[in-house]
Amino acid sequence: MKFLLDTQLALWIPIGDAKLSSLVLSLLASKENEFAFSTASIWEIAIKRSLGKTGFQVDPRGVRSRMLKSGYEELPVHAHHAVAVDALPFIHKDPFDRLLIAQAMVEGITLLTADVVIARYPGPIKKV
Repeated sequence: MKFLLDTQLALWIPIGDAKLSSLVLSLLASKENEFAFSTASIWEIAIKRSLGKTGFQVDPRGVRSRMLKSGYEELPVHAHHAVAVDALPFIHKDPFDRLLIAQAMVEGITLLTADVVIARYPGPIKKV
């Protein structure tokens, strides 16, 4: 099965964060699963870092590099992903999360998330 990681998981997985659930660890361990991260997540990380958010010093280049070296596919943002945001119900205000949801729907892959609000969307979303 193919999964798209939300930004939080894209931050946690490369460092083996203790917040990773046993379900995520199990999915990661299965050789049958494929994982992707979105260009939108790297963009979100870069924006948060550039805004100087307190305690947020994550290097977007490092996150991208670690994800690629670990064999995760990079999913670029295309116009048809952006257009698909228009059809989403307005459950979540975060534009990056809404774009990830649209990407998962358009691409027919399951979005993995630890965010309870994202998990309220219909479609291919799995709360972990």
